Amino acid sequence: MGFRDDGGRHDPEWLTLGQAARFLGVAQSTIRKWSDQGRVPAFYTPGGHRRFRRGDLESFLARSGPGRQQNGPSVLLVDDDERMRELVRIELEREGYDVQGAASADEGLASIETRKPELVLLDVMMPHVDGWEMLRRIQEQYGAGAIPVLMFSGQVDDAARRQAATSGASGFVGKGFDLEELVEQAKSIVPV
Repeated sequence: MGFRDDGGRHDPEWLTLGQAARFLGVAQSTIRKWSDQGRVPAFYTPGGHRRFRRGDLESFLARSGPGRQQNGPSVLLVDDDERMRELVRIELEREGYDVQGAASADEGLASIETRKPELVLLDVMMPHVDGWEMLRRIQEQYGAGAIPVLMFSGQVDDAARRQAATSGASGFVGKGFDLEELVEQAKSIVPV
């Protein structure tokens, strides 16, 4: 089992850690964690480097990709950063949640009208309508606390944390967060 074909070129079937991370669109630390947890199979070279088979990564995406049927609690993830939405979605689906994404407050509000989620994860900083305004609109339309909302932000500041508490949000996580912290808070609000 080698990583080079007969011509001495790299075998495109096998990817390095960096290549695999780019293939999945996540950070190297994330794929390393998934590999350590057994979620993504890896082969170790004699030098201790991880290699990932392209087919295994494609299977992983098929198992955790969009359209996958979930039976767990429904979560609406509202964030204008597509990569962040994808990363959080994959982690929440791994925990058993059924995740829908929205790229803006307007898209998120339309999604709630179609299918009321059990939890909303809401980015504070979005263009046009920010997370605070979306939270206000959710509470105005459905009632305060009717849909739990976990706010998150690129800034960790006490004022935002206080505003989340006084605005009726169920929690607040600074976006420089460890992804596990966001998932753990979601699980404490709406257990799987």
